[in-house]
Amino acid sequence: MMIPKYIMSITAKCADQFVANLSKDGKSVGKEYVGYVPDFMPGKHYGDYVELDIDIVTGQIVNWKRLTTGDIKRTFEVK
Repeated sequence: MMIPKYIMSITAKCADQFVANLSKDGKSVGKEYVGYVPDFMPGKHYGDYVELDIDIVTGQIVNWKRLTTGDIKRTFEVK
């Protein structure tokens, strides 16, 4: 029996207040990112808007791509 694929779509407007933190072993690494939605976000993301599709069965964000070292350095100013 095939399990149906349920996708939950989330859309949020951040109004220049998108915030992301990077941590390793529970400790902050780099600088907190505040501003527009970063380019590495999947799907339609631009300016103040972030849109995520989540596979309900797996709990995974659909189309999430692995971040590159450049993405991490640029976003969180990690050296």
